[in-house]
Amino acid sequence: MDVDQMRVFGRRLAGVSWRVARHEWTLAALAALLLAMVLTWPTLRDPASTIPQDTGDPTLQAWQVAWGGHALLTNPLQVWHSNTFYPEPYTYAYSDTLLGYAPFGMIGDGPVAAVIRYNLLYMLTHALALFGAYALARQVGAGRAGSAVAGVAFAYAPWKLAQAGHLHVLSIGGIALALAMLARGHGWSLRHGHRPDRVRPGWVVAGWAVAAWQVTLGFGIGLPFAYVLGLLCLGAVVTYGVVWLRRRTRPVVPRRLLLADLAGGIGFAGVTLAMAAPYFEVVARNPSGRRTVAQIEMFSPPWRGFVTAPPESWLWGERHEAARATLGFPGEMTLLPGVVLLSLAVAGLFFSAWRLRHRLMLAGAALVSVALAAGTTFGGDGNPGYVTLVEHAPGWDGVRTPGRLVLWTTLLLGLLAAGALTVREPARETGPGAEPAPGSEPAGAQPPGPDAEHKAGPAGDQPPGPDAEPGSEPAVPALRPAGAPVLVEAAVPAETAAGPRPALRSAAWSGSAAEQAAPREPAPKRPVRQWRLARLALLVPLLLVGVEGVNRTPHVPAPEQPAVLRGLTGPALVLPSDGIRELHVMLWSTDGFPKVVNGLASFTPQSQERIRAASMTFPDATSVAYLRQVGVRTVVLLPGWAAGTPWADVAARPVDGLGISREMVGEDVIYRL
Repeated sequence: MDVDQMRVFGRRLAGVSWRVARHEWTLAALAALLLAMVLTWPTLRDPASTIPQDTGDPTLQAWQVAWGGHALLTNPLQVWHSNTFYPEPYTYAYSDTLLGYAPFGMIGDGPVAAVIRYNLLYMLTHALALFGAYALARQVGAGRAGSAVAGVAFAYAPWKLAQAGHLHVLSIGGIALALAMLARGHGWSLRHGHRPDRVRPGWVVAGWAVAAWQVTLGFGIGLPFAYVLGLLCLGAVVTYGVVWLRRRTRPVVPRRLLLADLAGGIGFAGVTLAMAAPYFEVVARNPSGRRTVAQIEMFSPPWRGFVTAPPESWLWGERHEAARATLGFPGEMTLLPGVVLLSLAVAGLFFSAWRLRHRLMLAGAALVSVALAAGTTFGGDGNPGYVTLVEHAPGWDGVRTPGRLVLWTTLLLGLLAAGALTVREPARETGPGAEPAPGSEPAGAQPPGPDAEHKAGPAGDQPPGPDAEPGSEPAVPALRPAGAPVLVEAAVPAETAAGPRPALRSAAWSGSAAEQAAPREPAPKRPVRQWRLARLALLVPLLLVGVEGVNRTPHVPAPEQPAVLRGLTGPALVLPSDGIRELHVMLWSTDGFPKVVNGLASFTPQSQERIRAASMTFPDATSVAYLRQVGVRTVVLLPGWAAGTPWADVAARPVDGLGISREMVGEDVIYRL
């Protein structure tokens, strides 16, 4: 390659890099990351030694991510048999696993790395939720301002602030992103319906892959998502049959699209079943792990819970304190999607870019999601409703917190709000031979309404670039899988377009040669100036939705690993063994992942109960013999935690004649059996 060729290559590379850098989806991703850092602050101020919300579930989930990475690196076939709850099997399935984050767990080791990793994921889940909902709203036809409102509302709804300690509940961005990709791949949007010329099988495969990944983050959120996808597939089949009967001819489905759906659907079902199998095994071994209607009733919110914010909300927290006092379990019953979002969604029922039937469908689906999220409150007993699903639908008896289904309410309300905030540029007044206004039609042409078909050029679909206006045809973010087609829409060539590119771009719009050659008159500026002011006004609801997402989430010191547990060899038992401190032991066990009896779940396995009962008299001949029998070789006592527990005086008990050794490490004690 000579010098001139290198210069040409360099210029082309610079041009491509600049286009990528200023592309809408690059800017959207960067904006999502920046906003996530701001609205989750101070998470990244001290990511190595603090953790959001509390030291309960966040420490458990930090261990889960670390274990997933460790298992995949060392022995992937044993990923479900973790180092905790020794000697029980399938212990990784004792709660939602976050297995999809395992690649992050491959980086770094030890408790400090686990905490840093958790804090980064905590921030990134908010960014992905915003980006995914933005992509979905753009794909179905919303403008940028409306899509941004949908994204911010989905990522930072007030109810999510109460879930700051539940990473698996916050990890919902894959749901919106998968739906956006699937809609894109099938050439479907709310504004334009189904357009066969926009079908892209590559995006279909990518959408199913993202959906499968979402399920690997946990069934509490993934199970309802799987049922939603099943209902959408059923709806597509029914629609296909109805069209066939009405037209008396079988609709043609592109073979590549059919193969993409079959491959993607089978892959999704395979991942779902593979994830479900260990959970069924856990329930079979531990019947107490099955959720009962009584447990579901304990977490079912009253109707006022849907308009009540958690204390972590900066705007509404103190104002709703009296309302929270009337709730039985505020952490799962403060489910406010957002006052601004609710207002915009109601407005979207009357003024919207969506068709009336689509608005009614979105509103109806939102009401169904509220009814299910109410659990046993709906209808007095939840049957029909959530309890019906628990009693008859596979998998629902493993989900005890119906209120978290409000995520679907938030997403649907966001789409309604996006429709209300999607506007078109007004047509300019034209005289004889005047240039058509952006978004209008040339003389003699029919106005392309919301259902107009857009003609694609030879390159296919092109997502709206940075200069596209709200309401232009969106595209799914440029997260193209290997081998998938580049989804770009051919822009109208300058020599065939009538005047400047329409602001509300429609590839079907073009002028005739005579119109292109006709003298152009300047259009009045007042309507355009008013339209631009309207665009600026759309920033107001975006700012208001963002303000509702400002948090007061506490960030507490992460539990520091005791020196006695560094380099611990197992199987081991750490005393005292009860309560939330079990989760701290799980976090500390990321230092080498020794097998430990300790662990905390929504139920207690019988083997752990028996070991705890035997250890209450430790060290004596009976307890030592039993621990040796079950395989425990090391017992660690943390006296600072033992006060007020049955193990408070263990350090003072004699070990003579038991055949065990005792060693002091600082204030802690380690026994070797």
